[in-house]
Order: sequence, then structure tokens, then C-alpha cells
Amino acid sequence: MTRSCSIKWACFVLGTCFLTVPLAAGQPAKADRHGFIAAQPEDLRPLEGASQVVLFGDPTKPGIYVARYTFPAGRIGRPHFHSQDRHVTVLKGTWWVALGPESDGGDASKMVPMKAGSYVFHPANGHHFDGARDEDVTVQITGMGPVTSTPIKSEGGRGQR
Repeated sequence: MTRSCSIKWACFVLGTCFLTVPLAAGQPAKADRHGFIAAQPEDLRPLEGASQVVLFGDPTKPGIYVARYTFPAGRIGRPHFHSQDRHVTVLKGTWWVALGPESDGGDASKMVPMKAGSYVFHPANGHHFDGARDEDVTVQITGMGPVTSTPIKSEGGRGQR
């Protein structure tokens, strides 16, 4: 792992933590006295400069969570996996995914488009990478916390750390 890759990965992890913890604590939609939650789209937008908003639960704590992530056009993540199953629904745009061990090298030619309304299941420890190409994309992820993301170390390519 080169020093610059280590620094980039550390910044990514720290940035994710700094964005996740405050957003999980300040959920935009609160339950009423009967336990119901009803929120309008304008109430479910990420805070200025953030890329996610937690709608329910907390990905860092035990229990179910629901979060929305916005990928700006041109942002493709690196190969990784999560410690828990995740259910992903594409809400807006076309989300590009590469799934399975073939994704470890980060070869963008292995990515397939998932248009709005598509569903993707990420099994726990399932290797993948994903992101947005030509347009902003919003996905909604449901899973069980606590969940962690682990980068995949590979021989060369986008997956190398």
C-alpha cells in the first residue's frame, strides 16, 4: 500500500465517520406520539455538503436502519465489502455496479447499469464497487447495524490500497 493510497483511504474512512455519526443522530423524520413517521421529500435531503441522510435507525448501532446516499456524477467507489447484508433501491439516476469477486480489481468495464427503480442485494462480505457515471444518483439502503465497510486489497487497478 502506497503512502498516498493510505492517506486517501484514511480520509475516506474519517469523512464517512464524520458524515454518518451526526446524520444518524439528527434524523430528519421523527416518530409521532403513536410511533408513525411520515416525511415529505424536501425533509429527506442530506445536509449541505453531505452525501447521505439516515431516515431510520443508525448504521453504527444494532438494529435496522434506512439511509439515502447521493453519488455525484463521476464518483465511482473502490472495491469493498460490508459486514452485514444490505438492500439497495435506486431512487434517481442510473447507478453502476460491479458485483462479485470479478469486481476486486476495480475494472469499470465490468460495471452494469441499474436504472431508477432497480433493486440490488449485497450479501454480507460480498465484494463489489459502485457509483455514478454521467448523472447524480440517489440510492436507498436498508440493512442491520452495526455495519462496517472494508476495502479490498488487490493486485493493481482501482482496488489497490
